[in-house]
Amino acid sequence: MQKTQTIMIVDDDEDDRELFCEAITEIAGHFKCVDAENGELALIYLNDEKRPLPDYIFLDLNMPRLNGKQCLAEIKKMEHLKSIPVIIYSTSNHQQDREITLQLGATGFLHKPTEFNKLCMELKRWID
Repeated sequence: MQKTQTIMIVDDDEDDRELFCEAITEIAGHFKCVDAENGELALIYLNDEKRPLPDYIFLDLNMPRLNGKQCLAEIKKMEHLKSIPVIIYSTSNHQQDREITLQLGATGFLHKPTEFNKLCMELKRWID
């Protein structure tokens, strides 16, 4: 039996968060999905010692309060968080966003697929 792992999705779009968590359940039942609606709330969650740290973080770029680039920079500054793989999960397809987030320490960049099956296929590549 596989150990339960946790994936965090940080996205201000509730529908995108729900679809993401459905896809995780579909492809990898041993993953628990937790979410936050912006970077500020994600950092509060990640700094709560009572909560287990996620094994992966999928991070949207365009969010209110603390955007994805700012959140990523904060995650990579913190000793207890910097080793967690952070995959940017965005509708942006700009090369500059890819380059900047990779320089900030992102593990990769996933352009949000528009179809559920494509989302499942893409997520398998990152968590397998």
